Amino acid sequence: MIKVMSFNIRYGLADDGENHWNRRKSFALARVRAFEPDLLGLQECRDDAQAEFVRAHLLDYPFYGVHREGPGDTALEMAPLLFRRSAFQLLKTGHFWLSETPEIPGSKSWGSVYPRTLTWAQLTHQPTGRPLIYVNTHFDYEPTAIDGDALFLRQWLDQICEESPVIVTGDFNADKQSDAYRRLTGDGRLIDAFRQIHPSGADEATFHAFGRPEEMAPIDWILVSDHFRVLDAQIDRTHEGNLFPSDHYPVTAVLDWKD
Repeated sequence: MIKVMSFNIRYGLADDGENHWNRRKSFALARVRAFEPDLLGLQECRDDAQAEFVRAHLLDYPFYGVHREGPGDTALEMAPLLFRRSAFQLLKTGHFWLSETPEIPGSKSWGSVYPRTLTWAQLTHQPTGRPLIYVNTHFDYEPTAIDGDALFLRQWLDQICEESPVIVTGDFNADKQSDAYRRLTGDGRLIDAFRQIHPSGADEATFHAFGRPEEMAPIDWILVSDHFRVLDAQIDRTHEGNLFPSDHYPVTAVLDWKD
């Protein structure tokens, strides 16, 4: 089995009052520990005290991320991937920007408000010896950029899905009625893990703006190639009164290899 979690942890400098990072960081860590993922994709993790906290408390998880760059404080934000050392051996890792010039740090395209990155790792699943590619990303929220990001990701994945099993986690800033979702899942080469277990699509919102029902949207996804069977998929809605681990609920999946 492979346990996967995608979790936008909300950047640590945000003025979130009672849900400021300093008040909820141990809660966020506890939700990761409660699931004990083998693969963990984070979004909005700043490379400052926030990332230091994650690294210091997840010592059994190598951490790979890159600053998205650009102007201002947001330049330190990352969409890092982590994997359990006992479950996977790293073969190769890399990253690029979601733009027409993906190798240029901080580059933007398609009307993107911020530079956006993708980090990937080629891994060997140690219990089975099977290889896979794990991808984590965070799309922009401008509609034209969401479409551009999705098309770019689809084209990149088409080059590797023929050769390797793929698992993708991310905050896609788009719901499941969007063109971006259809572009990534419409041909069946990538499967929405949550929809495999909950095909009705009911009650699948992950973004909640710290408990505001009117803001809820299913924008965090785990996508897997047809090499995997989805055994379970859930959204972790744990909170303590008005205190939440983040303004996004983590989404989780349990996978197994197909024969």
